[in-house]
Amino acid sequence: MSNRKILVTSALPYANGPIHLGHLVEYIQTDIWVRFQKQRGHQCHFVCADDTHGTPIMLKADSLGISPEDLIAQVGKEHLADFTAFDVAFDNYHSTHSPENKDFSALIYQRLRDAGHISSRTITQAYDPVKNMFLSDRFIKGECPKCGALDQYGDGCEVCGATYSPTELKNAVSAISGAKPVEKDSVHYFFNLADFTEMLRDWTTATGHLQPEVRNKMGEWLDGGLQQWDISRDAPYFGFEIPDAPGKYFYVWLDAPIGYMASFKNLCDRQGLDFDSFWAKDSTAELYHFIGKDIIYFHALFWPAMLQGADFRTPSAVFAHGFLTVNGEKMSKSRGTFIKARTYLDHLNPEYLRYYFAAKLSAGVDDIDLNFDDFSQRVNSDLVGKVVNIASRCSGFIAKRFANQLSATCSEPTLFQDFVNANVQIAELYETREFGKAMREIMALADKANQYIDEKKPWLIAKEQGRDAELQDVCTMGINLFRLLAVYLKPVTPRLAAGAELFLNAEITGWVAELQPLLNHTLNDFTPLMIRVEADKIAAIIEDSKESLEKTVDKHAAVEKRFEPIAPTIEFNDFAKLDLRLAKIVKASYVEGSDKLLQLTVDIGDETRNILSGIRSAYEPADLEGKLTLVVANLAPRKMRFGLSEGMVLAAGPGEKDIWLLSPDAGAVAGLRVN
Repeated sequence: MSNRKILVTSALPYANGPIHLGHLVEYIQTDIWVRFQKQRGHQCHFVCADDTHGTPIMLKADSLGISPEDLIAQVGKEHLADFTAFDVAFDNYHSTHSPENKDFSALIYQRLRDAGHISSRTITQAYDPVKNMFLSDRFIKGECPKCGALDQYGDGCEVCGATYSPTELKNAVSAISGAKPVEKDSVHYFFNLADFTEMLRDWTTATGHLQPEVRNKMGEWLDGGLQQWDISRDAPYFGFEIPDAPGKYFYVWLDAPIGYMASFKNLCDRQGLDFDSFWAKDSTAELYHFIGKDIIYFHALFWPAMLQGADFRTPSAVFAHGFLTVNGEKMSKSRGTFIKARTYLDHLNPEYLRYYFAAKLSAGVDDIDLNFDDFSQRVNSDLVGKVVNIASRCSGFIAKRFANQLSATCSEPTLFQDFVNANVQIAELYETREFGKAMREIMALADKANQYIDEKKPWLIAKEQGRDAELQDVCTMGINLFRLLAVYLKPVTPRLAAGAELFLNAEITGWVAELQPLLNHTLNDFTPLMIRVEADKIAAIIEDSKESLEKTVDKHAAVEKRFEPIAPTIEFNDFAKLDLRLAKIVKASYVEGSDKLLQLTVDIGDETRNILSGIRSAYEPADLEGKLTLVVANLAPRKMRFGLSEGMVLAAGPGEKDIWLLSPDAGAVAGLRVN
């Protein structure tokens, strides 16, 4: 097998918050694949970096009273510490706020500009006169110009589904200062993505570059026509200034993927590696990006086009994965299932999670679920009950009866060879990222090893005179089968493999195909390699992850959030028309396609109503069922993008997590009219 040259990246975590279990799906998936390649003897480099630029970083640093540089330095240390604790072994972990990234960003921009792929034009944007900064759509809120819904972002309404420009919002305010935005012109720079339509069509449809479902999605976008990509932002902005445009900065998504190149260049400079042999147009090395399915557009369209236009090589493949759910639902802070990496590490062995993710991952982009009951059962059954148990069952006899000395002969050469022969299929499953299938094959071998021990019954042999040689042979065979399983699992559970190496008194190097049995060999004393998952540990993780229900409201933040335009005055007769009812929420559920709405079925006394309410940021559906709230019962039904809404739930609060249903005493009766 020829030695391959491979460069692997994971998407760059944003430097404004901690790593959580949802992030770890990707980094563990990538790390397993990289460890497998290295175990096979290939030259494989794994690089990553913190994504450090953009307005959110600037604003968060400002709110903390520190510089953006100080913020990203601290977050970068925390990120790397969490990754290291989960045995994610980067060859280099860098930052997009680096000299290498600044140089490559300027170089790629200049090459694109000189080749005619950059254009500029004046655009009109919303501007915050208090903060003296332009506002992107996400930092503008107001009333929908179509349906009048409050607290909608500047690019579209979550209630009625209308799309519009931020300038069309009614009573718009800056989400940063609360001031009314003004319109202001500014010159922006654009990457002419459509110049690369045919190139991208060829690249996205070439065999192996993208997963089938991703390739199909790219085809839809290409057929719809590619638009110019705005790659500039105005000061103030934390990022790199565009070389020929003072006061203009590269949009964070331009320099973020270039961070892959920058991190690798940093590694090359430290280790004397040849950068061009991996990134030059004629490179024969392999380049793979592991990403989440939410950033496919950037990696499968913008990134290959940028590289092509700047005379660099394009990726060998982009591998997308799905999201993580916990117990079948989106991660929830109120339920304690929005779990930070550090919280998990405070209670459980990281290899449990590495193995569980491996057992669930495939080559597709489907979401995977962390079900805690299944998690405990699978780890306890597979790793502890099957794999480690083999060494535990056999080591005692070898230690007590044979001074830790293995037999000089392999009593079951055919069985040993069956385990070795399985390496071809298992290697193919690792290579194609079908980790779940690989784990099933490995556990089938573990079952086979345990079946061998059960059939030979060494505990009975040990009781009979004159069968010592047979006992030593059986236990030697069991130990050697355990060793093969440890080699197969090494990409997934490196700590378990290291413990096995210490016990076996033999380093695990290379792949299974080259291994010969350990014979006439002295072991070290066996110590437990892994303990069972205990239910109280999982309960502690969930408890430690729950948000306190007693929120401490920062006065400054409250002032920032309180700006809500007062609606036009109404007469008392208008108010008297409202039929306000106490209603019991009998069912609550998520609304597919919306990150703001919940669907509520409410009992108003004599009938039930279906109401769509924009309170998802503050409540989980299960938290609402059985509660009482106040409903406008005589509001005309309204056809919305996500269905028909037959009333309105009354709530109060500044928004986001701080929305409170006006819930009367639980002893009240649903249907009572409130006068």
